[in-house]
Amino acid sequence: MPEPRTVATHCPYCALQCGTRLTCERAGVTVVPTDFPVNRGGLCQKGWTATSLLDVPDRLVHPMVRRGGELVAADWDTALGTVADRLRGLRAEHGPDAVAVFGGGGLTNEKAYLLGKFARLALGTSRIDYNGRFCMSSAAAAGNAAFGLDRGLPFPVTDLGAADVVLLAGANPAETMPPLMQHLARPDLVVIDPRRTATAERAALHLQPAPGTDLALALGLLHVAVVDGWYDDGYVRERTSGFDAARQRAMTWWPERVERVTGVPVGAQRAAVRMLAQAERAYVLTGRGAEQHSKGTDTVAAFINLSLALGLPGREGSGYGCLTGQGNGQGGREHGQKADQLPGYRMITDEAAREHVSRIWGVPPETLPGPGSSAYELLNGLGTPHGPRAMLVFGSNPAVSAPHAAHITARLSSLDFLVVADFVPSETARMADVVLPVTQWAEEDGTMTNLEGRVLRRRRLQNPPGHVRSDLEVLHGLARRLGEPAQRYPTAPREVFEELRRASAGGKADYSGIDYERLDAEALHWPCPAEGPDGTAHPGTPRLFLHGFAHPDGRARFAAVEHRAAAESVRAEFPLLATTGRELAQYQSGAQTRRVAELDAAAPEAFVEVHPDTAERAGLRAGALAVVTSARGEVVARVRLVASMRTDTVFLPFHFPGDGRANLLTNPALDPRSRMPEFKVAAVRIGPHPPGTTAAEEVPA
Repeated sequence: MPEPRTVATHCPYCALQCGTRLTCERAGVTVVPTDFPVNRGGLCQKGWTATSLLDVPDRLVHPMVRRGGELVAADWDTALGTVADRLRGLRAEHGPDAVAVFGGGGLTNEKAYLLGKFARLALGTSRIDYNGRFCMSSAAAAGNAAFGLDRGLPFPVTDLGAADVVLLAGANPAETMPPLMQHLARPDLVVIDPRRTATAERAALHLQPAPGTDLALALGLLHVAVVDGWYDDGYVRERTSGFDAARQRAMTWWPERVERVTGVPVGAQRAAVRMLAQAERAYVLTGRGAEQHSKGTDTVAAFINLSLALGLPGREGSGYGCLTGQGNGQGGREHGQKADQLPGYRMITDEAAREHVSRIWGVPPETLPGPGSSAYELLNGLGTPHGPRAMLVFGSNPAVSAPHAAHITARLSSLDFLVVADFVPSETARMADVVLPVTQWAEEDGTMTNLEGRVLRRRRLQNPPGHVRSDLEVLHGLARRLGEPAQRYPTAPREVFEELRRASAGGKADYSGIDYERLDAEALHWPCPAEGPDGTAHPGTPRLFLHGFAHPDGRARFAAVEHRAAAESVRAEFPLLATTGRELAQYQSGAQTRRVAELDAAAPEAFVEVHPDTAERAGLRAGALAVVTSARGEVVARVRLVASMRTDTVFLPFHFPGDGRANLLTNPALDPRSRMPEFKVAAVRIGPHPPGTTAAEEVPA
């Protein structure tokens, strides 16, 4: 019997990227957490059960091509030939922008990089974006404006453990990334969330604003910091600019006005600022709850303003950061999946950036397309007269994850041609004309970049089953059939990463000093140029901004922002507000976790959290089915009575398919800067589901 094979790698789920050790034995694959800095021997339920993904019963193992309305097995040459022929014909008839590409924040850096290159060279399309637009784009826009650089956490996760106070605005790590909580055991937590989440239960102070009013609350907290004398005048004068304009906006948000708008008591506002200001070490962290709004960029900017006024960013032991969601949400946008970016976090409209990247790719700069549409705008335009006629989807499930999901499903159905590369038959894959089975986490090598900008190695444990190929092999095969030079699209991850290093050199996200050999010894934080100041290997940059911010003058920028209402308000027809989020046992659209028996048993169906008084007025009882309706659609979900809920708010997780899709309700109103949709606020009504005879209607014991 051969010796068991063991590799050190990382969990396939969230942006913590917890360290794990996988062993392939006769009885199957086992997982053990390692003492990696972010998880220190811990794993959540999803991480412990991740190996179940490797042999799910409906794993895709053959290419599938739609014949006579049905997806049937095909060989790779037929599948790739079908795709190339259809794309070639649509491009010839309608132009290169007739084909779109939609990527994912779970793809490795190598896949994200080659996908962006493939879209812009092999297809010549500007129409590429990814599901990370729905995740961190508001924080990215605000961070770039404030600091000149966007990295989720500009400091190591481990720094949080030494803090005295941490403010979490719209983040629930106790359920979304449980191993992070060991770093938050020492600090006093100030949690801002409309719900009393598992994280809020552990907080020293919980501020519970009405959904969509976080911006007013952040302005009010800055008002308190200034008027009550808590702000750091020396830091503001020496390290920032724009304070006066931001202060003037905040002055109109006195505590009593903030309480009327948000529902957060004046005393709680003052207590939150006092706790942060009196702490020797303090952090302000934002999450999706602050970002997923039509004013998400301004909301994050307002929390950055608060952190700057208190003198936190760029100070060792304190700071501002964003808790990235997806496994490679950071690296996925740095290297070319976003509509407006090129590798190295370069902007596609920058002539110098276009020159640099085109030189690496061996093409004239003028052949690169310009910026395309953001994720929702791209999906919304599918099949329209001037929109894409075909789309290739890699590592995403927009039929469940996109806002106004029924509309997006209709747009996907209107395409002339849909191609999906995945390892399970997601809801989007089931709609495809061609499905391409690709490798998953334990079957591939590559790199990921976690929430703190730490670049780390994903290592292959075993070969994939059946006729599965890697995404890199898929892109190579398609590019070659579309007339591209084969050598332009390497299939070896190490070779792709070597090119990525060169393409990122000199950019904001500079990986040029990182290679697989160094990563085999240690994970490195970007930026990591080819050489350090003394000519030796650069050590990477765990802590940004200690000696200045990334703007030319070295100063951080305050933003003069103003509160505005959500795009949709309650009214007689829709008297409640619905907000969405994650559930402990599920992840993203649930395409992976719903296939793991243990996780599915823990959270098997859509549910809606409702205050008991709200439920009574609506004629609902615990365990019964309810219908939640917005102007865009309706969701059927099981009622959970939660006494800590606001009476004007209901909550739904977004992991479930069919008529349990929370995103059937959500509003696609977009932030004008980040193009983030308003996932967190939708006006709804709730009532009993019409009685029926199905088993699903029965109240569980």
